Amino acid sequence: MADQTHVLFVEDDDVIREATQLALERDGFAVTAMPDGLSGLESFRADRPDIALLDVMLPGLDGVSLCRRIRDESTVPVIMLSARADSIDVVLGLEAGADDYVTKPFDGAVLVARIRAVLRRFGHAGGGDRTEGAGAAETGGVLTFGDLEVDTDGMEVRRAGRPVGLTPTEMRLLLEFSSAPGTVLSRDKLLERVWDYGWGGDTRVVDVHVQRLRTKIGQDRIETVRGFGYKLRA
Repeated sequence: MADQTHVLFVEDDDVIREATQLALERDGFAVTAMPDGLSGLESFRADRPDIALLDVMLPGLDGVSLCRRIRDESTVPVIMLSARADSIDVVLGLEAGADDYVTKPFDGAVLVARIRAVLRRFGHAGGGDRTEGAGAAETGGVLTFGDLEVDTDGMEVRRAGRPVGLTPTEMRLLLEFSSAPGTVLSRDKLLERVWDYGWGGDTRVVDVHVQRLRTKIGQDRIETVRGFGYKLRA
């Protein structure tokens, strides 16, 4: 297991759990499958997996609550699985700290692609080489926007001198904004750059993460440009 990506998969449906576990293992993943939220939390704490797949509707401890517990302890990537594409399910999961979601029933190849996309993002938190925008003051890899400092080398953020804890996805999102302050970035472009989507994705993922980021770096730091997207105030 040490040389494989370790996936924690929490799903109460026996058929889905067993079939998905087999499919992921065929693709080279090491999978720990659990039938409920409480056993999933215990497994997470004991094994510290590389990524967690959580069904929304779980007995004992539901998937959204489990995601919150995991996020309180770790920045490990989390993908929520939902039998519905309802806004409530999606938004609750993302607000709890999930990085992405997949709607059931899902194709095994699609799930694997989404897992690998998330893992690529977390393995390359810097988002590649970028040219910083002219609106930022830069000193040794540190970009400054008012009271906000973004250390692009150390992958650290400070607001008014105090550290700001961001998940890797939030960090990548902020790096995209800070690389082009004052420039409007569309939701589709952010999906492509931050979520590594080479195909159409749900823009609600972007909206919820932008809102989460605003609560940490300042509500007025990222401006909504209606009909176009978002931009960082320089």
